[in-house]
Amino acid sequence: MPDSRLAPLQAEHIEHLQSAYADILSQQGYDAVLISSGAAPMRYADDQAHHHHGYGHFLHWVGLSDVEHSWLLVEKDGRVRLWLHTPVDFWHAVTPVPNEGWTRLIEVTGQDGTDAPDIPYPDRLAVIGDPTQIQSAPGDANPPSLLAALDNLRVIKTAYEVACMDQASAIAARGHNAARDAFMAGASEFDINLAYQQATGQRETRAPYHSIIGLNEHAGTLHYQHYDNLTPRRPRSLLIDAGARYRGYCSDITRTTAAPGENRFGALIAGLESLQKRLCDAVAPGVDYIELHQRAHRGLAALLKASELVQDIDDDAMVAKGITRAFFPHGLGHFLGIQVHDVAGKPRPAPEHAPFLRLTHSLKPGMVVTIEPGLYFIPSLLDPLLDSADGQYLNRSLIDELRGCGGIRIEDNVLVTEAGARNLTRTHLPV
Repeated sequence: MPDSRLAPLQAEHIEHLQSAYADILSQQGYDAVLISSGAAPMRYADDQAHHHHGYGHFLHWVGLSDVEHSWLLVEKDGRVRLWLHTPVDFWHAVTPVPNEGWTRLIEVTGQDGTDAPDIPYPDRLAVIGDPTQIQSAPGDANPPSLLAALDNLRVIKTAYEVACMDQASAIAARGHNAARDAFMAGASEFDINLAYQQATGQRETRAPYHSIIGLNEHAGTLHYQHYDNLTPRRPRSLLIDAGARYRGYCSDITRTTAAPGENRFGALIAGLESLQKRLCDAVAPGVDYIELHQRAHRGLAALLKASELVQDIDDDAMVAKGITRAFFPHGLGHFLGIQVHDVAGKPRPAPEHAPFLRLTHSLKPGMVVTIEPGLYFIPSLLDPLLDSADGQYLNRSLIDELRGCGGIRIEDNVLVTEAGARNLTRTHLPV
């Protein structure tokens, strides 16, 4: 959809990519790169396809997340051409050739076929994308050093990208408000999902990832993937991790709500939110994200002690013994952009104490990261701890009381700025 407010930012974004690609292609010894949009693969022994979201480096240029069998040629001299798949088709709607300002910088042509365009190519050509889609295309297929350089280019967001992600956050915020209202009105997981989609105006297949909507103990499954049609007899909690997409860019937001009367669990949510806000405020240039993750564990230790879930052990020992990891097993967050878990997040391996951490950078202006601490009651993690020597420090009766609430996660999307950070989520979803 045309957006006159974004047009100048998008032009600057494309001009930035033209200059950056010219440098990268020269450094990598190529005259041009051909980028495949990709296409949805067919399901095995079926005539139906999986859902398609587009290849990241293709979307970086044009943001057309739903187009398939299309090709983008970027040449070292700055010329960029897009061949958009526009077949004559009475089975499916065909994406029209866009009539927007950015087409003055990118030449757009429609083509019937799905193969790479039949044109003369430069001698030194790379082709990147899904290997199954590019196997018959000319050029060196997916050169690792070129892919790494293009991944790193996406680490620092342009003003256009930030504006798109801000709009994606605004869309998702409407969904989260609707989901919370539906939960408080007694809706099932399935109906909460429908309320979210209705408010965002985006189908599940368009959303950046499958929304995680868990009531009660389901909130303790980190990537819970089902939607029960029936409301629990006693609704106690809602955890919803859901985003939206705008022009190819993602938001990724999580909120947890306690049912009326769940005062202990509500107090835990308030405590974790206070910690989460402090962590968001700590985002700034030069901050080591691994250390920020460790800061989250130290803050969680203080919360576990204050809530009397863990007793008779100091905070540092609680972290050192891995007790906090049983309540908070995942990483603090990740890069966000065209992909929900955006590329180039781990220049260093994740440390041994945080094997699932997806981001190991020192932060720089222009990065967009998620901050998502959690506190969960996961039987497979807590039961072995309760049965170990360190079980003496855990308040078994209180843990048993709260198990049925599943867990808490609170997640915001945060832009690193020159002066510190800007929270893209709380602008639209304060609580």
